[in-house]
Amino acid sequence: MDQIPTPIFIPGLVLTSDLFTSQLRDLAYPVAPYIAATTGRDSVTAMAEAALALAEGPLVPVGLSMGGYIALEMARLAPDRMAGVALLNTAYREDTPEKREQREATIKMAESDRFRGVTRHLMKSFLSPAALENEVLVARIIAMAEEVGRENFVLQQRAILGRRDQSDTLRGLTVPALILCGSLDTLTPPRISEEMAALAPQSELVILDGIGHLSPLETPDEVTAILNRFLARFAG
Repeated sequence: MDQIPTPIFIPGLVLTSDLFTSQLRDLAYPVAPYIAATTGRDSVTAMAEAALALAEGPLVPVGLSMGGYIALEMARLAPDRMAGVALLNTAYREDTPEKREQREATIKMAESDRFRGVTRHLMKSFLSPAALENEVLVARIIAMAEEVGRENFVLQQRAILGRRDQSDTLRGLTVPALILCGSLDTLTPPRISEEMAALAPQSELVILDGIGHLSPLETPDEVTAILNRFLARFAG
């Protein structure tokens, strides 16, 4: 590989770069990563196009949840630029009808209620029971959601509603794929990661015991170590 790939970290729904603070601080990699913008757009494709434009040459998207949807869309749009892809606590299919109804209801809540109330409503889905007891961690998530804001939360939810099935993208990956999930993740359960790993030809599946949806926050050192091992193969 002539050029060392650039990592692109992509936060999930209502999250900011603070999601990856520990990973960015302790990343053992020769190329500085970029953080993808996930606000101001109501399309996963538009978010992916913006992320692809951050750097020239080969890339390694690292996306969590909605960030994983964006990473897969980057791989679909520009497969030749992918050196690898890391998909954390994410999924690959479109929402089920039931999930679409839940998402639409959440949008209505955001449009009619206090935004902080929406984030507290979602918190049990974001964190494992043990992590929910960590007041500092909960406060960080609320602060991120407030920074993203109600309008961008609605845009992000609409983008997620409009995403495509990426089964073919996973099957067509010709590069290494790290697929990571928490065993207690209720939003994107481990079985979905197992399905993704079965589709991707060069996959590495990691299930973190006792961890929920926001793995980089719940077990930052472990996720950082896993990412460093994965990225080391691209460092030249």
